[in-house]
Amino acid sequence: MIKRTFKNVWSPERRNRRDVDIYLPASYSAGGERYPVVYMHDGQNLSDPATAFAGTWELEPALERLADRGIEAIVVGVHNTGVERLTEYSPFPDRRHGGGDADQYLAFLAQSLKPRIDRTFRTLPERDATAIVGSSMGGLVSLYAFFRRPSPFGGVAVISPSVWFGGREILAFVQRARLTRGRIYLDVGTNEGTGTLRDARTLNRVLRRKGYKGDSLWYLEAEGHHHREADWAWRLPQALEFLLRER
Repeated sequence: MIKRTFKNVWSPERRNRRDVDIYLPASYSAGGERYPVVYMHDGQNLSDPATAFAGTWELEPALERLADRGIEAIVVGVHNTGVERLTEYSPFPDRRHGGGDADQYLAFLAQSLKPRIDRTFRTLPERDATAIVGSSMGGLVSLYAFFRRPSPFGGVAVISPSVWFGGREILAFVQRARLTRGRIYLDVGTNEGTGTLRDARTLNRVLRRKGYKGDSLWYLEAEGHHHREADWAWRLPQALEFLLRER
Protein backbone atom coordinates (compact mmCIF):
# COMPACT_ATOMS: atom_id res chain seq x y z
CA MET A 1 0.00 0.00 0.00
CA ILE A 2 1.33 3.42 -1.00
CA LYS A 3 -0.04 6.51 0.73
CA ARG A 4 0.35 10.02 -0.64
CA THR A 5 -1.08 13.27 0.66
CA PHE A 6 -2.11 16.48 -1.05
CA LYS A 7 -1.69 19.18 1.60
CA ASN A 8 -4.00 22.18 1.93
CA VAL A 9 -6.05 21.52 -1.20
CA TRP A 10 -7.94 24.67 -2.14
CA SER A 11 -11.66 24.45 -2.82
CA PRO A 12 -12.87 27.39 -4.92
CA GLU A 13 -16.41 26.10 -4.39
CA ARG A 14 -16.17 26.22 -0.58
CA ARG A 15 -13.41 28.83 -0.25
CA ASN A 16 -11.48 26.65 2.18
CA ARG A 17 -8.61 24.17 2.30
CA ARG A 18 -8.21 20.59 3.45
CA ASP A 19 -5.78 17.67 3.21
CA VAL A 20 -6.53 14.76 0.91
CA ASP A 21 -4.94 11.33 1.35
CA ILE A 22 -4.54 9.00 -1.63
CA TYR A 23 -4.09 5.27 -1.07
CA LEU A 24 -2.58 3.46 -4.05
CA PRO A 25 -2.58 -0.33 -4.43
CA ALA A 26 0.72 -2.14 -3.90
CA SER A 27 0.60 -3.14 -7.56
CA TYR A 28 0.38 0.49 -8.70
CA SER A 29 4.13 0.88 -9.23
CA ALA A 30 4.42 -2.35 -11.21
CA GLY A 31 2.94 -1.19 -14.51
CA GLY A 32 0.38 0.76 -16.46
CA GLU A 33 -2.86 -0.66 -15.09
CA ARG A 34 -5.72 1.72 -14.34
CA TYR A 35 -7.86 1.43 -11.21
CA PRO A 36 -11.37 2.29 -10.00
CA VAL A 37 -11.54 5.09 -7.46
CA VAL A 38 -13.36 5.29 -4.13
CA TYR A 39 -13.87 8.70 -2.52
CA MET A 40 -14.29 8.58 1.26
CA HIS A 41 -15.34 11.35 3.63
CA ASP A 42 -13.74 12.03 7.04
CA GLY A 43 -10.36 11.15 5.54
CA GLN A 44 -8.45 11.78 8.78
CA ASN A 45 -10.30 8.85 10.40
CA LEU A 46 -9.38 6.20 7.83
CA SER A 47 -5.95 4.94 8.85
CA ASP A 48 -3.93 7.23 11.13
CA PRO A 49 -4.63 7.01 14.89
CA ALA A 50 -2.86 10.35 15.36
CA THR A 51 -5.51 12.21 13.34
CA ALA A 52 -8.56 10.00 13.90
CA PHE A 53 -11.37 11.28 16.10
CA ALA A 54 -12.24 8.00 17.86
CA GLY A 55 -10.27 5.17 16.31
CA THR A 56 -9.69 4.44 12.63
CA TRP A 57 -11.46 2.54 9.88
CA GLU A 58 -8.38 0.30 9.49
CA LEU A 59 -8.48 1.10 5.80
CA GLU A 60 -5.08 -0.27 4.82
CA PRO A 61 -5.64 -3.80 6.20
CA ALA A 62 -9.08 -3.79 4.55
CA LEU A 63 -7.58 -2.91 1.17
CA GLU A 64 -4.90 -5.55 1.57
CA ARG A 65 -7.52 -8.22 2.25
CA LEU A 66 -9.42 -7.16 -0.86
CA ALA A 67 -6.22 -7.25 -2.92
CA ASP A 68 -5.75 -10.87 -1.86
CA ARG A 69 -9.12 -11.50 -3.54
CA GLY A 70 -8.06 -9.73 -6.70
CA ILE A 71 -9.95 -6.49 -5.96
CA GLU A 72 -7.87 -3.31 -6.07
CA ALA A 73 -8.76 0.37 -6.13
CA ILE A 74 -7.40 3.84 -5.47
CA VAL A 75 -8.97 5.33 -2.34
CA VAL A 76 -9.17 9.10 -1.90
CA GLY A 77 -9.63 10.12 1.73
CA VAL A 78 -11.05 13.65 1.80
CA HIS A 79 -10.46 15.24 5.20
CA ASN A 80 -13.32 17.10 6.80
CA THR A 81 -12.77 20.71 7.84
CA GLY A 82 -13.77 20.38 11.48
CA VAL A 83 -16.24 23.16 12.27
CA GLU A 84 -17.65 23.09 8.73
CA ARG A 85 -18.16 19.32 8.62
CA LEU A 86 -21.87 19.40 9.45
CA THR A 87 -22.52 22.18 6.97
CA GLU A 88 -20.69 20.43 4.13
CA TYR A 89 -22.18 17.00 4.75
CA SER A 90 -25.82 18.16 4.96
CA PRO A 91 -27.87 18.34 1.75
CA PHE A 92 -30.75 20.10 3.51
CA PRO A 93 -30.78 22.55 6.42
CA ASP A 94 -31.92 21.32 9.81
CA ARG A 95 -34.13 23.50 12.02
CA ARG A 96 -31.88 22.93 15.03
CA HIS A 97 -28.43 22.43 13.50
CA GLY A 98 -28.48 24.58 10.35
CA GLY A 99 -26.26 23.33 7.51
CA GLY A 100 -27.34 22.59 3.97
CA ASP A 101 -24.23 23.34 1.88
CA ALA A 102 -23.62 19.85 0.49
CA ASP A 103 -24.05 21.01 -3.10
CA GLN A 104 -20.95 23.21 -2.82
CA TYR A 105 -18.93 20.43 -1.19
CA LEU A 106 -19.96 17.91 -3.84
CA ALA A 107 -19.14 20.44 -6.55
CA PHE A 108 -15.63 20.56 -5.07
CA LEU A 109 -15.35 16.79 -5.31
CA ALA A 110 -16.69 16.60 -8.86
CA GLN A 111 -15.26 19.76 -10.44
CA SER A 112 -11.96 20.34 -8.63
CA LEU A 113 -10.75 17.22 -6.83
CA LYS A 114 -11.78 14.42 -9.21
CA PRO A 115 -10.17 16.02 -12.28
CA ARG A 116 -6.93 16.46 -10.31
CA ILE A 117 -6.98 12.85 -9.17
CA ASP A 118 -7.67 11.64 -12.71
CA ARG A 119 -4.80 13.77 -14.08
CA THR A 120 -2.31 12.68 -11.46
CA PHE A 121 -3.00 8.97 -11.12
CA ARG A 122 -3.89 6.08 -13.41
CA THR A 123 -7.62 6.00 -12.72
CA LEU A 124 -10.63 4.61 -14.48
CA PRO A 125 -12.51 7.93 -14.61
CA GLU A 126 -15.85 6.56 -15.79
CA ARG A 127 -18.87 6.78 -13.52
CA ASP A 128 -19.20 2.99 -13.25
CA ALA A 129 -15.66 2.86 -11.83
CA THR A 130 -16.13 5.68 -9.31
CA ALA A 131 -17.72 5.23 -5.87
CA ILE A 132 -18.37 7.38 -2.81
CA VAL A 133 -18.40 6.13 0.80
CA GLY A 134 -19.24 7.65 4.17
CA SER A 135 -20.74 7.03 7.58
CA SER A 136 -23.21 8.98 9.71
CA MET A 137 -23.42 12.46 8.11
CA GLY A 138 -20.91 11.17 5.57
CA GLY A 139 -23.38 8.43 4.73
CA LEU A 140 -26.12 11.00 4.27
CA VAL A 141 -24.09 13.14 1.86
CA SER A 142 -22.89 10.04 -0.01
CA LEU A 143 -26.47 8.93 -0.67
CA TYR A 144 -27.35 12.44 -1.82
CA ALA A 145 -24.29 12.49 -4.10
CA PHE A 146 -25.37 9.26 -5.78
CA PHE A 147 -28.83 10.57 -6.67
CA ARG A 148 -27.87 14.22 -7.28
CA ARG A 149 -27.67 14.93 -10.99
CA PRO A 150 -25.32 14.94 -12.69
CA SER A 151 -23.44 12.48 -10.49
CA PRO A 152 -19.94 11.15 -11.20
CA PHE A 153 -20.50 8.34 -8.70
CA GLY A 154 -21.79 4.99 -9.92
CA GLY A 155 -21.58 3.26 -6.55
CA VAL A 156 -22.24 4.32 -2.98
CA ALA A 157 -21.77 2.90 0.52
CA VAL A 158 -24.27 4.48 2.91
CA ILE A 159 -23.02 3.41 6.34
CA SER A 160 -25.12 4.22 9.42
CA PRO A 161 -26.61 7.27 7.67
CA SER A 162 -27.96 10.28 9.56
CA VAL A 163 -31.35 10.08 7.82
CA TRP A 164 -32.88 12.17 10.62
CA PHE A 165 -31.01 15.34 9.65
CA GLY A 166 -33.16 17.99 7.99
CA GLY A 167 -36.44 16.39 9.04
CA ARG A 168 -35.68 13.18 7.09
CA GLU A 169 -35.93 15.17 3.84
CA ILE A 170 -33.46 12.76 2.22
CA LEU A 171 -36.22 10.14 2.04
CA ALA A 172 -38.46 12.40 -0.04
CA PHE A 173 -35.47 13.39 -2.17
CA VAL A 174 -34.67 9.76 -2.98
CA GLN A 175 -38.32 9.04 -3.71
CA ARG A 176 -38.43 11.93 -6.21
CA ALA A 177 -35.07 11.16 -7.80
CA ARG A 178 -34.79 9.46 -11.16
CA LEU A 179 -33.78 5.79 -11.07
CA THR A 180 -29.99 5.86 -11.30
CA ARG A 181 -27.90 2.97 -12.56
CA GLY A 182 -25.35 1.72 -10.04
CA ARG A 183 -24.82 -0.12 -6.78
CA ILE A 184 -25.98 0.91 -3.32
CA TYR A 185 -24.63 -0.62 -0.10
CA LEU A 186 -26.69 0.37 2.95
CA ASP A 187 -26.16 -0.75 6.53
CA VAL A 188 -26.89 0.05 10.16
CA GLY A 189 -26.00 -1.42 13.54
CA THR A 190 -28.82 -2.83 15.65
CA ASN A 191 -27.47 -0.97 18.73
CA GLU A 192 -27.45 2.48 17.11
CA GLY A 193 -30.81 3.44 18.53
CA THR A 194 -34.44 2.86 17.65
CA GLY A 195 -34.71 5.93 15.41
CA THR A 196 -31.54 5.19 13.42
CA LEU A 197 -32.59 1.59 12.85
CA ARG A 198 -36.11 2.62 11.87
CA ASP A 199 -34.79 5.21 9.40
CA ALA A 200 -32.41 2.73 7.76
CA ARG A 201 -35.25 0.25 7.31
CA THR A 202 -37.43 2.96 5.81
CA LEU A 203 -34.66 3.96 3.41
CA ASN A 204 -34.20 0.33 2.41
CA ARG A 205 -37.92 0.08 1.58
CA VAL A 206 -37.79 3.30 -0.44
CA LEU A 207 -34.84 2.01 -2.46
CA ARG A 208 -36.48 -1.33 -3.12
CA ARG A 209 -39.68 0.34 -4.27
CA LYS A 210 -37.59 2.33 -6.73
CA GLY A 211 -36.31 -0.93 -8.21
CA TYR A 212 -32.97 -1.48 -6.45
CA LYS A 213 -32.53 -5.15 -5.60
CA GLY A 214 -30.28 -8.11 -6.24
CA ASP A 215 -26.91 -6.97 -7.56
CA SER A 216 -27.81 -3.27 -7.23
CA LEU A 217 -28.61 -3.15 -3.48
CA TRP A 218 -27.17 -4.78 -0.39
CA TYR A 219 -28.86 -3.97 2.91
CA LEU A 220 -27.30 -5.13 6.18
CA GLU A 221 -28.32 -4.86 9.82
CA ALA A 222 -25.18 -5.63 11.83
CA GLU A 223 -26.18 -7.37 15.05
CA GLY A 224 -24.84 -5.64 18.16
CA HIS A 225 -22.99 -2.90 16.27
CA HIS A 226 -22.90 0.68 17.54
CA HIS A 227 -22.43 4.08 15.86
CA ARG A 228 -18.63 4.08 15.95
CA GLU A 229 -15.49 3.70 13.85
CA ALA A 230 -14.57 0.25 15.16
CA ASP A 231 -17.83 -1.23 13.88
CA TRP A 232 -17.63 0.65 10.59
CA ALA A 233 -14.11 -0.73 10.12
CA TRP A 234 -15.49 -4.25 10.53
CA ARG A 235 -18.11 -3.66 7.81
CA LEU A 236 -15.96 -1.68 5.39
CA PRO A 237 -14.33 -4.60 3.50
CA GLN A 238 -17.68 -6.13 2.53
CA ALA A 239 -19.02 -2.73 1.48
CA LEU A 240 -16.02 -2.10 -0.78
CA GLU A 241 -16.14 -5.60 -2.22
CA PHE A 242 -19.81 -5.16 -3.12
CA LEU A 243 -19.08 -1.86 -4.88
CA LEU A 244 -15.88 -2.98 -6.65
CA ARG A 245 -16.39 -6.57 -7.66
CA GLU A 246 -16.94 -7.22 -11.34
CA ARG A 247 -20.46 -6.83 -12.64
